[in-house]
Amino acid sequence: MSARCQVTGAQPGFGHSISHSHRRTKRRFDPNIQRKRYWVPSLGRTVTLTVSARGIKTIDKRGIEAVVAEIIARGERL
Repeated sequence: MSARCQVTGAQPGFGHSISHSHRRTKRRFDPNIQRKRYWVPSLGRTVTLTVSARGIKTIDKRGIEAVVAEIIARGERL
């Protein structure tokens, strides 16, 4: 499973871990990705989305129908 949100497009950021002695080592800042199932009445089935915490809040605000329509318009498979 890739660390990418299907709603917001959030993906890992890269940077450095900085130790007490200020040595820098490469690290990865992963978004909070969850696999979540939603019932979509227009499709008549459930869809499993890979969403970030912000993506879940977006779905709660805009509604699953609008978000799924946008994902389909983008050409992603559900």
